[in-house]
Amino acid sequence: MADNTSITQVETFGFERIPDASRYARPIDLFRLLFGGCNTFSTSVLGSFPVLVGLSFEASMWAIVLGVLAGTCMLAPMSLFGPRNGTSDPVSSGAHFGIHGRIVGSFLALLTSVAFFSLAVWSSGDALVGGAHDMVGLPVNPWTLGTAYLVFAVLVLIVCIYGFRFMLWVNKIAVWAASLMFVLGAFAFGKAFDVHYAGTLHQGGAGFWAAFIGAALVALSNPVSFASTLGDWARYIPQSTPRHRVMGAVFAAQIATFVPFFFGLVTATIIATQAPNFITANDYVGGLLAVSPRWFLLPMCLIAIIGGMSTGTTALYGTGLDMSSMFPRFLNRVRATLLIGTLAIGFIFLGRFAFNLVESVATFSTLICTFSCPWMAIMVIGFVQRGGFYLADDLQVFNRGGRGGHYWFRNGWNWRAMGAWLPAAFIGLAFVNLPGQFVGPLGALAGGSDLSVPVSFAVGGVLYLVMLWRFPEPDAVHGPQGRRLIGAQRQPTRAAAPVSMTARVRDLAGSREQAE
Repeated sequence: MADNTSITQVETFGFERIPDASRYARPIDLFRLLFGGCNTFSTSVLGSFPVLVGLSFEASMWAIVLGVLAGTCMLAPMSLFGPRNGTSDPVSSGAHFGIHGRIVGSFLALLTSVAFFSLAVWSSGDALVGGAHDMVGLPVNPWTLGTAYLVFAVLVLIVCIYGFRFMLWVNKIAVWAASLMFVLGAFAFGKAFDVHYAGTLHQGGAGFWAAFIGAALVALSNPVSFASTLGDWARYIPQSTPRHRVMGAVFAAQIATFVPFFFGLVTATIIATQAPNFITANDYVGGLLAVSPRWFLLPMCLIAIIGGMSTGTTALYGTGLDMSSMFPRFLNRVRATLLIGTLAIGFIFLGRFAFNLVESVATFSTLICTFSCPWMAIMVIGFVQRGGFYLADDLQVFNRGGRGGHYWFRNGWNWRAMGAWLPAAFIGLAFVNLPGQFVGPLGALAGGSDLSVPVSFAVGGVLYLVMLWRFPEPDAVHGPQGRRLIGAQRQPTRAAAPVSMTARVRDLAGSREQAE
């Protein structure tokens, strides 16, 4: 459905279900938002990570490919909740975690957004100031860097306040413009690139597999980081859109991220060869400036500006939306976006200049993924178990300050999902192995390899299946088709469809009118 509303009109929809008549987005729009949010230097920084830990070009390439594909397979089913329920994923998670338990998804979204918003502003600000220094002699100091960070952050905040249409317009431009700049990078660095770059670690040698798995998990964290925010954009896609088209847009967008990933990988091998001191200092952006031809500095600044805007908006937009649903009496979407954006800007300056937390963003992202992956596993299993059946009206009970409904479970908490997520998250945390930053008590069991993400994902899924088998959820939440995975034999005949809270209130009012 076409939508002719101006992009400068502030978005009116918040956490409530978007009516079918107001859903004008298409799967291609979801592609633009996902790809646009990744098509920047922040993804290139992730792509440089395998070289930073000593892998060869070939091993680095396979680590990135495996990580992105695995993360995409985990992410793609999460795109189905937005079109189905017309609301954000944390709100949809109330169907499985309980009306109060959906807070888990909300805080995961908050932490993820702040981390990747900060990474986007830091990397783009550094690249812009560094490029301007080499081109026109702009000094590089806390004042110029701080100004660049502030400008990026405020611009992103303005786009997020205007809402979905403005953000979609920005990403339409970002997809093509940033991609073109990365393609120019092939001409800038093609002659200096050595496909046989050997790295410092050799296959089968000490530390190789630990570095390979760690690099793959860093690549995996990029698609997984969208898990709790995917519904913020997919909710504008009509419910009648075929599911394979929605998931196909997610797959296509993540495959397209190989452009910035491989740009980061290729340039990192050149930096390691020509300016190894930057690799030692883990300063990818500084190394890129050192090895770039002078004519590429302007395209690099354009990537920084365009990419920083697109990544920042996709990271920050959903947080304001979700915070407004948690505190609906005090915050609407605009106020919540202003509040979270202001706090995120404070975090950017505090982390960059006070505590030097820039290098810890990778650690922060790994820990977020460790807690997000079991949440994703539970959501996807729950979707399949219920055959995609949800009572969208009952999902809004928390937002309206009410009680009851089919997703109330026990005092608003579904202890089956919570009983799977909590152990899985903390078991995964115990397997984290990030030397020099954080190592869990079980982090050394796999020869130095970080298994936190796959362990938390697998444990969360298995525990939830066990919970559904031992403690079946109420029949009413499964709809007329009944259970699909666990306990399907319990319902050999079609059950009556449950009635939403709104319908029950309407029927009760009708009965009273007849009695009178």
